[in-house]
Amino acid sequence: MAEDKKRDDYTIEMDKLDQGSKAFEAAPVHQTRSTPASGSLSNNPILPVLAYCGSSILMTVMNKYVLSGLDFNLNFFLLCVQSIVCIVAIQSCKSAGLITYRNFSSDEAKKWFPITLLLIGMIYTGSKALQFLSIPVYTIFKNLTIILIAYGEVLWFGGSVTGLTLFSFGLMVLSSIIAAWADIKHAVESSGADATSKVSTLNAGYIWMLINCLCTSSYVLGMRKRIKLTNFKDFDTMFYNNLLSIPVLIVFSLLAEDWSSANINRNFPAETRNNIIIAMVLSGLSSVFISYTSAWCVRVTSSTTYSMVGALNKLPIAVSGLIFFDAPVTFPSVSAIVVGFVSGIVYAVAKVKQNAKPKIGILPTANPGPVSASSQSIRDGLRS
Repeated sequence: MAEDKKRDDYTIEMDKLDQGSKAFEAAPVHQTRSTPASGSLSNNPILPVLAYCGSSILMTVMNKYVLSGLDFNLNFFLLCVQSIVCIVAIQSCKSAGLITYRNFSSDEAKKWFPITLLLIGMIYTGSKALQFLSIPVYTIFKNLTIILIAYGEVLWFGGSVTGLTLFSFGLMVLSSIIAAWADIKHAVESSGADATSKVSTLNAGYIWMLINCLCTSSYVLGMRKRIKLTNFKDFDTMFYNNLLSIPVLIVFSLLAEDWSSANINRNFPAETRNNIIIAMVLSGLSSVFISYTSAWCVRVTSSTTYSMVGALNKLPIAVSGLIFFDAPVTFPSVSAIVVGFVSGIVYAVAKVKQNAKPKIGILPTANPGPVSASSQSIRDGLRS
């Protein structure tokens, strides 16, 4: 993974857009599969795949558990706790010699701070969207971010979108439409004032989801540019993202959130207080698990397998919302999950095929030769 960070060929993987993930990883294009040692559990490809899927589900479910309370409004505090837990965890691992990352540098911190602000916008709007939407709907709509990122790459980085990728985008849009229709239909069929309340909640969730998609695409595209300039590795990125976000989140929490004793009691009811605190800590730890298991998965399998795991991982995350929470289980909702799952597989296959051949003559959205003066100026600025 270390050498691959020095490459200019970066691809956006679907799993990197999961809620709360604070690590950005470039999928290695030319990764040789490690030869498993006989009887070695650490080199068994099944274990890292299961560990990666489990950590992704753990983060989403724990966040949803904390945010599912109708009175919870300390989102900045939640994100701050997660960042602190993550810093403590990776610093402990570094002290124990399990991982390594560069020491803090004020110069690098100044360069990285704008990316941290974009990250805060991404995870905050994601937490608000997850607060109002069910896990399946959130997971399905999150796929729309991939479309924004793909066309951002076409505009600013000379990327391209193949016909098969375009087809996967169509499936993503279709799954989002089905999911929204299923949610609204279920809310409208509720009786009395409850229906109005549910529709209002969904509308708020969709607005936050739209803002989250815009924030996420801005974060990933900005990250791609900055990470090539700083040559950050996985845990370098995690260290700076979390460390720099802590003071900002503390200030936002103190200024924008209600810290009265009455509001604290509403957010942390006595009967569930310990469970909520444990869930917040586990959510922070899961971001470390996701980064570690991602690297582990690539090391013992291949970038192709890792890409497919990222696509297939959407299904268990969505299903976890049906199992652990009261997400409506209807034919339209299940259909939306299936279509979203298929779109993920098609997207992963398209990226594998695209990376396996020279990027010439790709239609219908290959970056054309002549471009406008403004577009060329933007592109030259980003490449400088």
